[in-house]
Amino acid sequence: MVDCRNCYHENVSGAVFCAECGEALDAGDLPLTAITDEHITRELKKKAPRPEPAAPIYSWISLHFLGSGTILPLPSQNEFLLGRLTENSLILPDVDLTPYRASAAGVSRLHAMVKREANKAMVMDLGSSNGTYINGRRIDPEVDVALNHQDIIALGAFQIQVLLHDM
Repeated sequence: MVDCRNCYHENVSGAVFCAECGEALDAGDLPLTAITDEHITRELKKKAPRPEPAAPIYSWISLHFLGSGTILPLPSQNEFLLGRLTENSLILPDVDLTPYRASAAGVSRLHAMVKREANKAMVMDLGSSNGTYINGRRIDPEVDVALNHQDIIALGAFQIQVLLHDM
């Protein structure tokens, strides 16, 4: 066995580089030998993380971003602020649309709220600059409007398909 000078990982005899940190090993005058699949498998088993059982995540709503094809299941809370982050802003939306080029599509920092009341999904425009639309129809600011499965919400020009689950 060869100990790494950098991280002190114990490597198999004949290794040229440390399996842990990649540092070149000083094997001295030891003859180099090939590392077999068995050595690799043994090393991987040492480092394999023990997966914890995943807790079931219940999501009553998912957002399908039509421009990117991404589907984002939201956690089980009842309200979500949709918007985008800006530099040095104290306003933090629950669902940050910045990575999806939301600024170029006219999404405000706090654009709209999606919420669940009893067995209904609702959306409310929060006085955004470029408006909120459901299936092409502009909605009034500060008024809850019912959402149905597969409705298209447009925040400015940013389109999201609403996918409702077990309401």
